[in-house]
Parts: sequence; C-alpha cells; structure tokens
Amino acid sequence: MAIRKIVTYPAEILEQPCREVTKFDRKLGKLLDDMYDTMIQHDGVGLAAPQIGLDLQIAIVDIDDETGTIEMINPRVLETSGSQTGPEGCLSFPGIYGEVTRPNNVKIEAFDRRGRKYQLEAEEFLARAIQHEIDHVNGILFTSLVTRYLTEEELEGQDVEQ
Repeated sequence: MAIRKIVTYPAEILEQPCREVTKFDRKLGKLLDDMYDTMIQHDGVGLAAPQIGLDLQIAIVDIDDETGTIEMINPRVLETSGSQTGPEGCLSFPGIYGEVTRPNNVKIEAFDRRGRKYQLEAEEFLARAIQHEIDHVNGILFTSLVTRYLTEEELEGQDVEQ
C-alpha cells in the first residue's frame, strides 16, 4: 500500500486535459490500488490521477454503497439527463465546499484495469461523484461550477462529493 501525496490547487496539472492510458499492465493495477488507498486515507469518495500529479485519464469512485469501487480508465460521458443540486468538495481544495448543479443521471463508457471496455449508468450521488472525477481528467474543476460556496456548518449530515 502506497499513499500518494494529494496535489492541491493551483497546481497546473489540475486544469489540463489528461493523456489517454494506452498500457494496461501490472503497473496500472498498482497505481489503481495506490489511488484507492490514498482516497480512503483522505476520506474521499473519488480520486483522479491528476490529483496525485499524473497526466493520465484515470479516476476511481467509491461512495461506500453496494456498487463498490468503480475504476474508470479513459472515461467518456455518453448521456446525461435530469438535474440535481448539492454540495461538493474536493481533496485538491481542502476546506472549500460549494453547491453544484449536475445531471441527476449519467451513462458512461470506460475501461477497467484489464483493458476491457464497459458501460455504466448511475444516478443521484453516485452520478455526481462520477461526473466530478471525469471532469478532473478533462481539466475541469468543481470550483468553475459552484453557484454558492458553503460553510462547514451548512454541510452537517449531508453527502458531500470530495
């Protein structure tokens, strides 16, 4: 287990679209394992490769439900529908939270650690977390979508993507 250092804003890598992954090997599996351990260590529900300083289209999400850990390599959003507004934070913006409106439903396509393509549909909080992490690999930060910043007191008892 290797805990990686979280890159914080204003690091340039956070605002750049990342390179596609072309090699699906043991090294990639180790990186995904490290990303999971890092995310858990920092109490996150998602983590993207640029957040640990890597220019790669890799993201993971685990909202601690029956879905388990979702590993997304070279993810693309295929469809969205509906709308939801809720609180978001980000491990790369410690202590900053804001209200963000995103589609309520998302359908994505990505590859798993073995290079197998898959599609996934998600809704509500899981959809929010997936979209937040896919934004990261495209150089889009949640702060560009915030309609209102929130205080820690306003967050009490809410699910927060971070």
